[in-house]
Amino acid sequence: MATEAPPTAREPCAQRPTPDRGDCSTAPSVQHLHEDTMRPDSSHLGLMLLWLLCARSQAELPICKESDYHFEYTECDILGARWRVAVPNKLDTCTRLPDPVKGTQCTFSCNEGEFLDMQSQQCHKCAPGTYSLGTGVAFDEWDSLPHGFVTLHQNTEEYDDEVNCANSTWTPKGEYIASNTDECTATLSYSVNLKKPGVLTFEYLYPDNNVYFEFFVQNDQCQSTKSDGRWMKVSENDWSTHMVDLSTGNNVLYWRTTGYSLNSEIKPVLLKNIGISGVSYTSECFLCKPGTYSAKPGAARCSPCPADSFSTKGATVCHPCQNDTYTEAGSGTCKPRPACTTSDYFYTHTPCDTQLMYKWIEPKICSETVLGAVQLLASGDKQTCPPCNPGFYVTNSSTCEPCQQGFYSNGTVCDKCPAGTEPLVGYEYKWWNTIPKNMKSSTFRSSFNDPEHTWEVAGEYIYTTPAEEDTDFLMLTLNVPGYRLPQSVSKNSQLARITFVFETRCTADCRLFFQAGYSQWNSDVVEQWKGTNNKQSYSFVIQGNKTKSFTWAFQRTREYSLVSMKKYSADVAKIYSIHITNVIGGVASQCRHCPLVATESSSGCVPCPPGHYMVGETGVCKSCPPNTIVRAEQAVGEAACVPCGPNTKRNTEYSACLSECHLKIQSQQGPLHYHFSALSNVTSFHNNARFTTKGLRYFQHFNLALCGTEGRVLATCVDNVTESVKKEVKGYICQSTVVPSDIRGQTVVSSQPVVVGDTLTGVTTETSLNGISSPAGLFPSTSTLPDVIFYYRSSDKTQACKQGRAATVRMRCNPTVSAKDRITTPSNCSEGTCDGCTFHFLWESQNACPLCTKNHYREIVSACVQGIQKTTFVWQQPLQCFGGEPLPEQLISACVSLDFWLKFGVSTGTVSALLLICISCYFWKRTRKLEYKYSKLMMSSGGKECELPTADSCAIMEGEDAEDDYIDLTKKSLFTKIKSFRYERTVDGFDSVPLKSSSLLQKGEDSDDD
Repeated sequence: MATEAPPTAREPCAQRPTPDRGDCSTAPSVQHLHEDTMRPDSSHLGLMLLWLLCARSQAELPICKESDYHFEYTECDILGARWRVAVPNKLDTCTRLPDPVKGTQCTFSCNEGEFLDMQSQQCHKCAPGTYSLGTGVAFDEWDSLPHGFVTLHQNTEEYDDEVNCANSTWTPKGEYIASNTDECTATLSYSVNLKKPGVLTFEYLYPDNNVYFEFFVQNDQCQSTKSDGRWMKVSENDWSTHMVDLSTGNNVLYWRTTGYSLNSEIKPVLLKNIGISGVSYTSECFLCKPGTYSAKPGAARCSPCPADSFSTKGATVCHPCQNDTYTEAGSGTCKPRPACTTSDYFYTHTPCDTQLMYKWIEPKICSETVLGAVQLLASGDKQTCPPCNPGFYVTNSSTCEPCQQGFYSNGTVCDKCPAGTEPLVGYEYKWWNTIPKNMKSSTFRSSFNDPEHTWEVAGEYIYTTPAEEDTDFLMLTLNVPGYRLPQSVSKNSQLARITFVFETRCTADCRLFFQAGYSQWNSDVVEQWKGTNNKQSYSFVIQGNKTKSFTWAFQRTREYSLVSMKKYSADVAKIYSIHITNVIGGVASQCRHCPLVATESSSGCVPCPPGHYMVGETGVCKSCPPNTIVRAEQAVGEAACVPCGPNTKRNTEYSACLSECHLKIQSQQGPLHYHFSALSNVTSFHNNARFTTKGLRYFQHFNLALCGTEGRVLATCVDNVTESVKKEVKGYICQSTVVPSDIRGQTVVSSQPVVVGDTLTGVTTETSLNGISSPAGLFPSTSTLPDVIFYYRSSDKTQACKQGRAATVRMRCNPTVSAKDRITTPSNCSEGTCDGCTFHFLWESQNACPLCTKNHYREIVSACVQGIQKTTFVWQQPLQCFGGEPLPEQLISACVSLDFWLKFGVSTGTVSALLLICISCYFWKRTRKLEYKYSKLMMSSGGKECELPTADSCAIMEGEDAEDDYIDLTKKSLFTKIKSFRYERTVDGFDSVPLKSSSLLQKGEDSDDD
């Protein structure tokens, strides 16, 4: 119901209607008219005629009664004064309205439960069955949008212009008003004019951190009057109350929501009980709405009727319903009780002695006497009381109490941990006789929370009971104070882990959600299961002390019906056990040996030294092999030592394997040296834009920290939808969904952050490593260089990724990429993953090339020009290296020119040719001489073969050789003849005298005889 202010307190920009000139009830009085005639006003003649005309017509109308008019105040003047004037209910129905009188000051107001009597201008208490806020207005009924409220819709800048957001508005739901549940922006506004400073209060339920929810106030110049607290905080438990101070004058109130959830349903923001104080006055009290009453005078609010009772409008008491009818609390009518069915009762176990019992669901609305109704089943036989949960013991009163610190228990009695051991504290629930004190169940119905017992114990498990509607969320919440590692565990070990065993049996589209966060309403969905699921176990690693609340929510169907139905009441979810480790203030079910290491203090256990593991339960610490780390979740046994992958080294704390961003790889081209230090900083990239069904544009954004040593900066992804709670995750690779936006001065809205890889598995050129595969076909290459692949794995395991997420980053040499590195995803898997678990990326960069060596360049020697010769070094093409050994500078050396060598060669050739000719001639001459001598010998032998003439002397006779020369010269050149007659001396100093042979002598004698 809306309690509204008088017209002067409504829309700030709305102009009040101007009376018609023919309205005699608004004509000036005689005194005023006389004053007007005394003024030198050009319009006084017109006013005189109007007064005469009205006086004639008034003589024909009856005198006004109190029921024919009502009083209102004029606008306040600069002194804060106003007049009370009578305003007719209908025009031209009566005459002689009361004259205006001086009214109360503008700051005058009545208290709550009172109203201002305009006749006497005094405050009076409201009668029973009515209420008043005094100087305020209230809106507590939302069957329809109250007068003065406006709801608008709009598209964000990132929407397609063709997207229709017409249905994305605030919708009244009876007890409250709900926001939109899509990616559009919906605004609810209300304008009020205050005569004095006031206060606005309203209740809201803000359960979904995937929604932007802001509230702000503006004046009539559209200037924000409040900036602090503009962004609302996510509800931690139930409805939250917000209060804002309002200034005098016009105030326009805005509630605005924008959804940014892309893969899950959005829960709407709810508003109710909006109250505003500081309006001018309230001239009447308002009747209580049906289902409420006020028994005493002066009520500020009406009280709701209890269950099974009703009231009409303006009631002072509530009336009980008939036996065969019922109502819920605050209802105005009674409804017939339906026949009881099997969905109207549930079974449970008594704490001890254990007995199966059947109970009606409270409040009971069904009737057992109606035809066809079922009867409540009888209770079962009592059985032996089962043991308490581990860490508890049975008291004398057959109740379970926790063991003291330093003790442990299997559920019966507590025993002290032996010397040299420590208790492993936590919570382990596997016997369900009663709901633990740190658990509670509730119903989330149509975004309204109702603390009902929707989960019941059944001895070996806890299960969901039938709900009022099949679309209700049946919620079971477990709260813990925090976590602390045992003293014997390294600080790098796993902080805590929660493990539970569950089962679902469904005939419809049921869903079971597991949520973790700071509180029931400030949590994120970790995993969900749909339909029937056999008995199975699920484990979740707790990363920090901000995760203190765990919620299991079961919904039987998403099919909403206007008629409350229990069609799928038999669908059920069961939880058999819940185990959470390292809880502060927890209980112990067992004790563990302390490591046998020397300590200065004997109080408590200390962990094994870094790089050591405990041998069995003996307490003996043994060193792990070289280049291994110790598992965070396991420090006992040799299996706790995990070897680092290829080209990685352990850190100093033996908790992680790291890459120093440089490695050496053997390939067909020989050893290749890589340095990725230039790529070690956090790099951001995103895939191509995608669109929701409403046309909202979004991206899958990635942050990547490739490598680095200890102290490196990790990649961080955040959820900044809400201002109060910002979730962030860190690792080597993380992913978030971003939507471009200008809300809250941010360029993008980031949500749903997840870690893709928080552990480096190894660096190699192989296409698979430790169960992670990087098919070469995802990124075809024509280069002869192998890609260097970084392999990562995440410890976060989901229903779809039972082994956790993984990622591969292929480093590919591309010397042409220099201005900006290029990171891409597979063409057939645009979101970076083809199966939702393993992500693949290709990083092309010149810094991904191997370091250059002497084998990557060659030399080019130029010609000798003017005694100078240059040697230039150039890279081998195609270039497949970067950095490393630089290209040598050009070498310049002295040389002899080609002209000199040409001349020298020609001269040398000419001389050599002449010398060769002379030598040839000389040997040719010698050969002729030998031929000649041989011929003479043959002739002197008388023609006998194989017989030479006998020499007459063993020495050369004087003149013999000369004669031969002479004979020869007669046929040779002059040069040869001169040489033949040359005086020659033998080597012994004697002159050689040519001798004549006997044949010649004989021939000479014959001639003498003649």
